[in-house]
Amino acid sequence: MAKATTQPTPLMPHATATWLVDHTGLSFEQIAEFCGLHILEVQAMADDLAGSKYTGRDPVHAGELTLQEIKTGEEDAEYSLKMHKAPVEVTRTKGPRYTPVSKRQDKPDGIAWILRSHPEVSDAQISKLIGTTRNTIGAIRERTHWNIQNIQPKDPVTLGLCSQRELDAVVAKAAKRAGITDDAEATVEVDARSDKDKLIEELRAERDANVKAAAEAAQEAEAEAWLAAKREAEENGVAVEPNEAFAASTPAPSEIEDGAGDAADAPSEQDQEPGNS
Repeated sequence: MAKATTQPTPLMPHATATWLVDHTGLSFEQIAEFCGLHILEVQAMADDLAGSKYTGRDPVHAGELTLQEIKTGEEDAEYSLKMHKAPVEVTRTKGPRYTPVSKRQDKPDGIAWILRSHPEVSDAQISKLIGTTRNTIGAIRERTHWNIQNIQPKDPVTLGLCSQRELDAVVAKAAKRAGITDDAEATVEVDARSDKDKLIEELRAERDANVKAAAEAAQEAEAEAWLAAKREAEENGVAVEPNEAFAASTPAPSEIEDGAGDAADAPSEQDQEPGNS
């Protein structure tokens, strides 16, 4: 059989092959070539040995073949069937994002997470990203959803409802529209200083901190010495004046006792002087 030019295959190749095997006298090779299958697959369908059972699909009713084309093929076993009208490619219409049934129960959790973490994202963006309706989004936002008590905000990426790239793109677009990105960029300050200048500034700051710490330590030591001297003076009955120079001006307790003894001996010496004279 001469090789036919490349042509589209039927919309449902196995189902079409099953119908042609059951309702026409075409050879297995003709059917296999027209449906884009291996001849052994067609033979297994004819012998009822195929692993899967297919319901036949009429290519004549679908407009993919004509009765005249089938008749010509039955009369000439070397004839290659020609597609009368290529099947229309099935494309998904616009609408909410498709979500597998096993993940649909996680949608409210993902919606609640976006509403809490990124309030700038619009309902239309959430609807397109998660694959839900605006009524559901509004009910979760207003806490009127029938299952609101069991809804726990969870990252939709973790739940498998969208990819991280898709979420980042939606958030960035919403932030730009809300002016959040511009404000954030305006607050960023560019540090144009060289590494040398930064190091010098760090060393200066460290030196100033050390000087300040040493001064504070000296003040604390002076205060402790003053308090100690104050306690000792109070124990010896000496009046204390609250001044900073108390520690330097107040004599030690031993000096106070010696001074008191000299003062007591002084009158006796004065009394002796007139007698001697």
